[in-house]
Amino acid sequence: MAWIYLIFAGLFEWGWPVGLKLGMSEAGLRWGWIFFAVLCIGASGTLLLIAQKTIPMGTAYAVWTGIGAAGTFLIGVFFFHEPATFARFFFVGLIIVGIIGLKLSTAA
Repeated sequence: MAWIYLIFAGLFEWGWPVGLKLGMSEAGLRWGWIFFAVLCIGASGTLLLIAQKTIPMGTAYAVWTGIGAAGTFLIGVFFFHEPATFARFFFVGLIIVGIIGLKLSTAA
């Protein structure tokens, strides 16, 4: 069950960079998006806290940030038209391989 909490913690990691990106416009702060980012930070941190009860801290943190980084990268490419080069996808793929490796090598 801890791994499910950890995966959801990583998914909530996607929300706060998106909320912060959309939270600023030419007209100033967009408080709804800022609030969304804060909610995602809280949910992500809380789920990470729960997951770390049984998953080693270093593993949990690496997986959490990896899911967040890979997901945020994909959101950036597909929704914010950020560069989609082979090299960028290759190195994000290495992050995903690392996440899978940590899951397979960690007893929880």
